[in-house]
Amino acid sequence: MSHTSSRLHREFYRNGPSHRDGADVTFGDIVKIFGFKTASIGNWVTKQEQQIAANLFFDAFCDLMTILQVPEKVISLNGTLSINFGKGGQKHSAAHYNAATKTLSLAKNAGAGALSHEWFHGFDHYIATRLFQGAQGDKFASELWLQNNQIKPHPLNQMLEDCYQHIFLKPGSDEVSDLFVRSRDADKSLNIYYYALPQEVCARAFEAFVQDSPVKNTFLVQGTKQSMDAKLGLYPSPEQRQVIHGFFSRYFYQLGLAIDKQG
Repeated sequence: MSHTSSRLHREFYRNGPSHRDGADVTFGDIVKIFGFKTASIGNWVTKQEQQIAANLFFDAFCDLMTILQVPEKVISLNGTLSINFGKGGQKHSAAHYNAATKTLSLAKNAGAGALSHEWFHGFDHYIATRLFQGAQGDKFASELWLQNNQIKPHPLNQMLEDCYQHIFLKPGSDEVSDLFVRSRDADKSLNIYYYALPQEVCARAFEAFVQDSPVKNTFLVQGTKQSMDAKLGLYPSPEQRQVIHGFFSRYFYQLGLAIDKQG
């Protein structure tokens, strides 16, 4: 299904099942169905842009549910996540996750394709206090894992730890992964500290997992194979993608089952 707008300047490809049967949804519908805390729209977003964006967000979140095999409450991080469109972003950034307010923001004309990346930032932040003993609410689980914090004993937590381990380390080794090395090298060459931030490494690994799914949605994710960042090696290699895919798939599938059992 393709979408165009005078302001949303491009078309978005998706091959998943129809979630709306051609009907329009609102951001209010999205809040109600997924359980998001709030949804806010920028003052400069026209009614037409808002409608197109609502349909795109809805389809993307439904596709993410399908890919992860989880219920709606996982997408809203158990009702703690807020979403913004065309407001609340960060300068020079088309998409942003604000840990202080637990808000995912996409810019009006440039945030498409970054939704899965920013969603994983939210998840990585949300899960930190549930994964690690004594974790503070301002930390990401990925950075706490690298700092060797103690994990709360639980089968799901062990599965998630496996995900982080196979992102940061080579299989069966304490040697850092090629992905982490390439991210660190990119930072050195640019004289910044961004690509090797643990939360950024993990969000890009999650993007690759989502894009490798049979369910395709370019509003949800794009660029993990052909973008400039991909050509610089800032996404997992084909071999690491396969490994990570298995661990992410297992974790989210089991998380979905556990939540379904709780009712």
